Order: sequence, then structure tokens, then C-alpha cells
Amino acid sequence: MTEAPNFDEIIDRVGHHSVKWDGMQGLYGVDPSEGIAMWVADMDFRPPMAVQRALEEMLAHGVYGYWGDDRAYHAAIQWWMANRHGWQVAPEWIFTTHGLVNGTALCVEAFTAPGDGIVLMTPVYHAFARVIRAAGRKVVECPLKLVEGRYQMDFDAWEGQMDGSARMLILCSPHNPGGRVWTAEELRATADFAKKHGLVLVSDEIHHDLVMPGHRHIPMAVACPDQPVVMMAATTKTFNIAGSHSGNVIIADPDLRARFAARMAALGISPNSFGLAMATAAYSPAGAEWLAALIGYLDENRKIFDAGVNAIPGLASMPLEATYLAWVDFSGTGMAPAEFIDRVEKSAKIAANHGASFGLGGEGFLRFNLATPRARVVEAVERLQAAFADLQ
Repeated sequence: MTEAPNFDEIIDRVGHHSVKWDGMQGLYGVDPSEGIAMWVADMDFRPPMAVQRALEEMLAHGVYGYWGDDRAYHAAIQWWMANRHGWQVAPEWIFTTHGLVNGTALCVEAFTAPGDGIVLMTPVYHAFARVIRAAGRKVVECPLKLVEGRYQMDFDAWEGQMDGSARMLILCSPHNPGGRVWTAEELRATADFAKKHGLVLVSDEIHHDLVMPGHRHIPMAVACPDQPVVMMAATTKTFNIAGSHSGNVIIADPDLRARFAARMAALGISPNSFGLAMATAAYSPAGAEWLAALIGYLDENRKIFDAGVNAIPGLASMPLEATYLAWVDFSGTGMAPAEFIDRVEKSAKIAANHGASFGLGGEGFLRFNLATPRARVVEAVERLQAAFADLQ
């Protein structure tokens, strides 16, 4: 790599339209001038220089017309999925959406009708439920089982919730907020469950590149090649370019693909040229090299955070297999959520996601974003230890 990334650089994001930093006062009552933003899932790091240069070339050209000729873009996606995930993708399977929340909403519209149920394995990424309810569908919450501090699927319990009204299942793989990397056996069991109950299977794999050493993500389409599945992936989380609002819905099955294409056409959705240029640059050898450095850095942040938090009596940080989002269980303190949230926000002055927003099973947790310079992670640990000093 000609230019090594400097993940220790403190970049002042306040006043730069950052929802993570400029929005923390209104949402959490934490002043960004003295607080630490550890909530929304974007990183405080610059993306690969390859992405920056792609944008600079567009600016230098100075004409911002409609994007055409998708061959390099599609080839970059194909190369990345094959080389990193062992997944062979045909260009005609690829749709580009305005991010994967938009992709989720399009799946809800394409594959379900108002009043239908959509299965979520909770606690899980909060935007799923928000989109489902906004579309007039019903959220069917199937709680994950917490076994020795780690989530497991609980298909036997979920059978009793299947009343015939559900039409779709959305899997979060790797899991957000629990950080689980699902095994091949768990993925196949999920596909079997969906097939048994006539559910369209949608696998949101936006965190699939952010996997900690010692773990391996398996795409649902690879684990279950004979099962129709709607795959969702993006460059945005991997390379910290969420503001590009670009994502991919990838569908091999002809029937599901036709239904999704019809909905895209009906809504007149076409991609953002800047997002396509950034994704093409990111899915490259230079992007892969940057990502390797990032994962090493995140892994060290994870170790520091877990060691410090787990030293506080009553707190337990779930072992992080993927993502950069620590899921901390406060239930061992015996405190009600209002009390431990108050300590984190008012005493430690840290903005973290409230666990209840992720659905059933999340009430005793907070989610902390570790994708920030290490000095901030160290400081956050010190602040949390001070805020709960009476327990030690």
C-alpha cells in the first residue's frame, strides 16, 4: 500500500452534517464538545484513498450527467464477491438501490402486501421494523436465545409464532447488534424454516466484510445454493461511505428477480453516479488492502473495550465475531434501563444506541460503536468505569 491509513487520526466531524456527531445532542442529550459519539453505525475514519481519488477524478472532469456503462461497476462487484466470499454473481442479478434500508423497503413492497407478517430475529437492526411498520405490514418478532452470553437461533420456539400470516423473513448476517457470524448449519436451518413456512428469504449481509480474525462469513447464497434468496450487500459499511446511499440487492432466482425489477421500475429508481464511482473504486485490490488494515485496528479496539467493560461488575460485552458494534449487557447490575442509560449519557457523556430499539430481548443492552480512533475507545472505557465505580 503506497499510503497506509491513519486510523488514529482524530477528525473533527462536528459541524460537517454528521448525524453521528451533530445529532447526538438532540437524541441523547450529550454535548459533542465534551461527549463521545458511539451510536450510529458509521466510522470516524477516512475511506481508502482509491475512493477519494475516484471522486477527485469526477470533480476534475466537472460534468455530472447521467451515469452510463455499468460494466466496470458490475465487474468490481463480481470480483469482490468471488474473491472475498467465494460467491459467483452474474451481472444481470445486480440491482442498485439507495442504500440497504431502501433495499429492505423495496423487498417489503415487492414480496409482501399490507397486513402481511414479516419475521425478524430480535434483537436486530432497528430500521427493519421501522420500514415494515411504515409500509403497513406486521413485525413478527422471533427472539434469539441468549446462551452463555452468545445468541443462538431458537426454531422450536419460533414454530409457535407461525400462524400463516407471515410472507417474508429478513436475516441479518452477520448479526447486528449481537456480532454473531452464523454458521453454515444455522444458515441452512434458517433457509429450511423459511421454506417450510412459505417465506421469501431476504439476507442482509451489509457487515459481511467486517469479520474479526478467526471467523469466516458464509453468504446465504453459498450456504444454500438451491434455495431462492434475496441477497443484500453494500460497500457503505465496509469502507465508511454510507453517505453515498448506494447498495446492492442481488437476486439469482428469476421469479423473485422479475418481481423486484417490476417494483424498481414502478418507482423510477436509478442510481447515484457518485455512489457507483465510489463502490467501483472500493471493490478493488487497494480497497482489500485498506480493509485488512482496518480489521486489525478494529480487532485491537474490540479487545481494549471488552477487557475494560467486562472488568466492571454486572456488565458483559458480547464476544464480537463481526461488525464494529459492541453489544453490552447491563442486566447484571440489577439496574433498570433508565438508570444505566442515565449513567452512560450523563455521567460518562457517551451516546450509545438504546437496546430496546432493536426489539424484544434488547431491553437490558446498549450498543457501542468501536470504529473510532483508539484514544477515544480508551477514554470511553475510563469514563464507563468511572460512571459505574460504585459497583467495583
